[in-house]
Amino acid sequence: MWNALIVDDEALARSNLQLALAEHPQWRCVGACASAAEARVALAQREVDLLLLDIQMPRQNGLAFAAELAQQPSSQTPLVVFVTAYDEHALSAFDVFALDYLLKPFDDQRFAAMLGRAEQWLGLQQGAALQAEAMQAFVREQQSRAAGDGLPELPVLSVRSVGRVERIAVAEIEWISAAGNYVELHLAPTASAAARVVLHRSTLAALEERLPRGQFQRVHRTALVRPETFASLAVTGDSTYALSLRSGEVVPVSERFVKEVRARFG
Repeated sequence: MWNALIVDDEALARSNLQLALAEHPQWRCVGACASAAEARVALAQREVDLLLLDIQMPRQNGLAFAAELAQQPSSQTPLVVFVTAYDEHALSAFDVFALDYLLKPFDDQRFAAMLGRAEQWLGLQQGAALQAEAMQAFVREQQSRAAGDGLPELPVLSVRSVGRVERIAVAEIEWISAAGNYVELHLAPTASAAARVVLHRSTLAALEERLPRGQFQRVHRTALVRPETFASLAVTGDSTYALSLRSGEVVPVSERFVKEVRARFG
């Protein structure tokens, strides 16, 4: 989900923009400010992806405020879209790197097109950031291996999806299954949440190297399982087996790993 901040000195204009945003579930309005001064405070307090900014405002107009924001590091600056009743500022708007220029009154189709363009830009920015982060992590791992230190264990996984990052404690994971270049994290139910499955960008082999030692057991080339969740082991065919977990889920076991799995049952 993406975050949008509205800045307009007219209450009716703020309400109209809030209603327009509400029609797009992938967007969330995190504030509606009446001035640049209010917006400055809001930006310091929360993460904002898109600024819907009026131009004609008292004290500091939208163009001056956008120019101020453009001087900040790009990682801290939201996309800016001007929403105004005056078309004479369009060229000046792009001088301060505005993504779009929306004339009031706008229709639903024009507003949706603007949000679609913002989502494309934000997706590109997020992809570039993830690539840079992955490269930095790769370099750190190679340096660690070269120094003979091995890879540090991960007690918590940072799972990224569009517009958000969730921190998941490894202790909450019952078992992990391979899904191409991703893994599925099967999480145990908690007092506040039901059991669920979360997709995480990693291969099973790479993640296995980083998990705390002894907490998971390989039972199949596509599965790692926490041993204390084992309930029963059954033969399902010629050299094929099925491991039932206490949660009721069933995980395949290959002949290569069945001996170690049986050992867990005494």
